[in-house]
Amino acid sequence: MKGARLLFWRLLPTVLGLVGAVPLDAQTTVVEGKVTDARTGETLPFVNIAFVNSRVGTISDIDGNYRLESYYATDSVRASFVGYEPTTVWVKKDRDQHIDLMLQPRSTQLQEVVIKPQERNPAFEILDRLVANKPANNREKLTSYSYDAYNKVEFDLNNVPEKWTTGKLFRPFAFVFDYIDSTDEKPYLPIFITETLSDVYYRQEPKTTREYIRATKVSGIENESISQLMGDMYQNVNIYDNILVIFNKNFISPIADGGRSYYDYYLTDSSWVDRHWCYRMEFKPKRKQELTFDGYMLIADTSYAVKYITAQIALGANVNYVHGFRVEQEYDQVEDEVWMLKRDALVVDLSLLKRKKFQGFYGRRTATYADFAINQEAREEKFAGNERVIMVPDSGSTTDAYWQAHRPEALSKQEADIYKMVDSVKTVPRFRTFVDVVNMLITGYYTKGNVEFGPYYTFYSSNTVEGPRFKFGLRTSNKFSRRVEFEGYTAYGLLDREFKGMVGGQGFITKDPRQILGVYLKHDIEQLGQSQSAFRSDNILSSTFRSNPANKLTLVNEVRASYEREWFSGFNNLLMARYRELYPRGDLEYLHPVFEGNGINVLRSIPRITSFELSLNTRFAYQEKYVAGEFRRVSLGTRFPAFEVHVAYGFPGLFGSQYEYTKLIGRIEQKVPLGILGTFDYTVEAGRIWGTLPYPLLILHTGNETFYNYDDAFNTMNFFEFISDRYAQVMAEQHFEGLLLNHIPLMRRLRWREVVTAKAVVGDLDPKHGSELLFLPGMYSLRNGPYVEVAAGIENILNVIRIDGVWRLTYLDHPDITPFAIRLKFQFDF
Repeated sequence: MKGARLLFWRLLPTVLGLVGAVPLDAQTTVVEGKVTDARTGETLPFVNIAFVNSRVGTISDIDGNYRLESYYATDSVRASFVGYEPTTVWVKKDRDQHIDLMLQPRSTQLQEVVIKPQERNPAFEILDRLVANKPANNREKLTSYSYDAYNKVEFDLNNVPEKWTTGKLFRPFAFVFDYIDSTDEKPYLPIFITETLSDVYYRQEPKTTREYIRATKVSGIENESISQLMGDMYQNVNIYDNILVIFNKNFISPIADGGRSYYDYYLTDSSWVDRHWCYRMEFKPKRKQELTFDGYMLIADTSYAVKYITAQIALGANVNYVHGFRVEQEYDQVEDEVWMLKRDALVVDLSLLKRKKFQGFYGRRTATYADFAINQEAREEKFAGNERVIMVPDSGSTTDAYWQAHRPEALSKQEADIYKMVDSVKTVPRFRTFVDVVNMLITGYYTKGNVEFGPYYTFYSSNTVEGPRFKFGLRTSNKFSRRVEFEGYTAYGLLDREFKGMVGGQGFITKDPRQILGVYLKHDIEQLGQSQSAFRSDNILSSTFRSNPANKLTLVNEVRASYEREWFSGFNNLLMARYRELYPRGDLEYLHPVFEGNGINVLRSIPRITSFELSLNTRFAYQEKYVAGEFRRVSLGTRFPAFEVHVAYGFPGLFGSQYEYTKLIGRIEQKVPLGILGTFDYTVEAGRIWGTLPYPLLILHTGNETFYNYDDAFNTMNFFEFISDRYAQVMAEQHFEGLLLNHIPLMRRLRWREVVTAKAVVGDLDPKHGSELLFLPGMYSLRNGPYVEVAAGIENILNVIRIDGVWRLTYLDHPDITPFAIRLKFQFDF
């Protein structure tokens, strides 16, 4: 325990440095002046003047004048000349200054020379200068730059078993196995390749980057988002950053400011590389399972810039499904004091299981960069608009002749054959069947011609209102249309003997910009107050994980029409008109106070609640990236906060609507990387409703009555337990990524990761809504203080399971509540 405390206090300054470090853009430092004799005042020519601990220097001219200008400035300048005492003066980095130097004549007495044995690791002197010059060597110091980028990405199926080449099942694919490469440790079959050519532009003020993809070639996948992801911008890793985000994990860079706390360094060689004298430095992780690298780098003398680096993820690092990762980067000095990435190569070995012969994938990426223009700002129109990656029209229509002329390096014969092979595989019926089955497992739908059937996981479910429930759904496929989609389903409950269903569709007005119009009609059962991320009430898993009977349900008749407009990537509006009729089912009952003639207030049951509202939802997530299908897309997130505002107005009397109200809800959410401390996720939300409404139309705080763990729900709160017409809530979660467990020998092999959570909500009800609490037993307001729950858990159990212990800290006197609960969650994460 004493050793653990000692380790903690030793690492604390480094941890804080890595968490709080903010990269600064280097500026040019200019020092000029005159050198004179301190006694006589005479000017001194040919004096050596240089930045201390640097090879950047000059000599004074015949009149004693000197000028030093460099990105690689240190905090002082030293002047030396035969017959004079050396003089050192402080300088201010990143600015112009005039400093006159006066040298004192030296006496001729010889000084005693003391030779001491070297005690310091010789690699540290080189490392210190490398770290000190990071701002100067980071390309983001430049006022502007541009370059041409070529990216080539290939996916290979590895560990291809020999029986596949002879088995009856794969006989239709026999020609494919002619392409197997068995020279690698794992025999692999190339199955996918894509190339892009693009122009990249950067300027510092205002800081803007644009990539224009002018040519793209994809084998097998015809999708613009895939082409964008294969472009330069979304894949580059800047070695000069302290933290390198790879597979959504925070790796410590070998040249991080506090790198010595995580790596051992060895200076092993020095030699000429191209026209630069370079030091070879090896780096190895100090401890097992930390997110570090193993490899070596070549560091150029004088500038102390990285000339070349090769690194692989350290053996045993706590990352799932990645069984090998190697990156090589080569840099070149394209101008004086300007280093740019010239070549980038990456190989990843991915597999769901760690078994030696289990099939997996190689992912290979090669990128080259050329035609650099430094500090030559591009025309303003190159930075117009808000999209960071722009597909040039007809970029996917380039010919083979175009690629042969513009590709910076020729494809190997095997790579060239992949294009032909993929086209041939598409014509094999059994291959199409295989693709359809895999697609069904991922999306839930099975495609047959113009129609997709599903989702399969909603075919059967059950609840106390409907009993066993069976559902059949379908939608049109991309083969039917890539601009219009129709969908619907029908469902039947054996207990209530009532048919439910939905029918509707959506279509593009334009794809660029993204504009979609949708219309849907629904008659079905819903669980009000359920998490947005929860399993659908008709999902078989929802029935499986339920901890309480689903007896507070609502039958909903709904008609909605929507218009979505994306102004630029990450910023969109959704305008929706929605008509709803709510009918209570199960233990729910809608009551309304009625004043009798004698002044007595009587509660009368009402059959339904009718509303019609118009809403506008606005979402802004700067630099958010997506992988998109034709109609649906999945966010890859952004490192910046995402903002969302929802405004709605209820129209009384329109289509029988009974209520007038205004609703306003705002939300901020973000994932914040914290280096070795992991990732911090937070969501802050607040809302208000104006108007007089029944409780189903007020804020029903999100509860959870299942054993499953939902990120956006209060996991020990019951459905309909709390209602408000004004509220504010915060949800925070810290993923430590094995920070502590990785250092416990018995736990290290399990690769478990720690996670803690805290959630709280405050709210209130206007006095006019106070009577709503009487209409449903077990329903309360938050007038007596915040609702709070905390949790601690372990994730990455068997790579996919997370288990949390959840403690409810307030309102423990409510009936039928659970002060402590165990919650389970399945999640796929690297």
